[in-house]
Amino acid sequence: MMPTEAIVLAGGFGTRLRAVVSDVPKPLAPVAGRPFLHWLLDGLARQGIARVVLATGYMADVVRDALGTSHAGMALVHAPEEAPLGTGGALWAALAHCAGQRAFVLNGDTWLGARLAPLAGEAPGADLVVAVRPVEDRSRYGSVRVEGNRILGMEEKGPSGPGLVNAGVYVVRRDLPSRRPMPGAFSLEAEVLGRPGDLDLRAHVTDATFLDIGTPEDFARAQALIPAWAAA
Repeated sequence: MMPTEAIVLAGGFGTRLRAVVSDVPKPLAPVAGRPFLHWLLDGLARQGIARVVLATGYMADVVRDALGTSHAGMALVHAPEEAPLGTGGALWAALAHCAGQRAFVLNGDTWLGARLAPLAGEAPGADLVVAVRPVEDRSRYGSVRVEGNRILGMEEKGPSGPGLVNAGVYVVRRDLPSRRPMPGAFSLEAEVLGRPGDLDLRAHVTDATFLDIGTPEDFARAQALIPAWAAA
């Protein structure tokens, strides 16, 4: 069954983007006159998501004021962190606000124009499924090591060349925090994807449109690309 809940990780500081966007947190950075999160949430609504948990941190009150408690017919639940938790800590805390057995998870600064249903259908019994995308140069992102569709670990940013990169969309079991207890603050990428241990982590390969708005250059590209991709 396809999940109807999603978590958006929207707590980052957006340090690299400060030169061009300094008055709002990165997920609210204006893309073609609208907050980036509006584009992201519109896409979730079109694919049947009914409830979204916003895992916020930096300027969480600004996100709450901008978005309120509903968007495009979806209920919005704000889950602000009191201290920085990292991507993993924020996700572990946000899962406590979910009711279903699984939830989609999205990075609040990344666009992936992929359908959610195939991602949910990839290894439905896995602890976590990651959308991965082939790129010609993995140096900015690091890469995901896979065997078949099983995730073996992560390689750090730096080495260039082709590879599969984390595209910032996941399906996660709600009970994952009990299956992998962690300290309050940790990195999902380093401590879970990078060290699967006895967890069943799988990859779903997609060639969908992909853009991380985290740099001034890609933020500038987003102004024309994301509206065009959303319309398609």
